[in-house]
Amino acid sequence: MCTHTPNCPSADSPDREAAHVVAPHPEQGWSLLCNGLVLFEDTGELLPDGQIIPPHRHLVAV
Repeated sequence: MCTHTPNCPSADSPDREAAHVVAPHPEQGWSLLCNGLVLFEDTGELLPDGQIIPPHRHLVAV
């Protein structure tokens, strides 16, 4: 899917979140990246194959 040079990381690589945003939807809390990944603002992810990656943000102690 990516047409950037150099190519963005694929959806199955560990640095997949570094891909370019192609469809931001901040009002809905998600963005589509050029590698097909849907990235949610809580850091959860939906891979192009339908696999779900749960949120992995660090909790901040209050």
